[in-house]
Amino acid sequence: SVGEIFKGVDIKINDDGEILIKGDLVMQGYWQLSEETAKTIQDGWLYTGDIGIFKDRHLYITDRKKDIIVTSGGDNIAPQKLEGLLNLESSIAQSYVYGDGRPYLIALIVASENVDDVMIKQAIDNVNEQNSITERIRHFQIIDKAFTIDNGLMTPSYKIKRFAIYEEYQDIINNLY
Repeated sequence: SVGEIFKGVDIKINDDGEILIKGDLVMQGYWQLSEETAKTIQDGWLYTGDIGIFKDRHLYITDRKKDIIVTSGGDNIAPQKLEGLLNLESSIAQSYVYGDGRPYLIALIVASENVDDVMIKQAIDNVNEQNSITERIRHFQIIDKAFTIDNGLMTPSYKIKRFAIYEEYQDIINNLY
């Protein structure tokens, strides 16, 4: 969590999960880069490029926007938003959401200790209730191996390596469709 929001600062989460900020503290623009400024500041809102969620009046930054899933129906979905919500569930230790070029989303789940399939299903249902139909996870698979730096599925800054996870679990992912 980055904490509670300062007075005089407006923050909202865009449809794709990006954090938008408005207020006196927001920069006026990039020096002599009007095109970049127009992309970053729109209608007074600073598009941060960070993906985040609100929980209990706190803002959590879950990842960067750069990794966007585009489903076969053309929906743009930030997997980090969904993974952040899943990972806040006590029964889920880690998650990986996939759906690029596919009709719906699936998830690979690393369960917390002493958790069963029913508890994972309930956690996913809780997350699905918070999201639009296109952002809902339809199928999931619990996997035994955690994502770590040592096994090459996580970066040294503790971000999951999407391509490496896909390569490792490609057969399981394909079987979920």
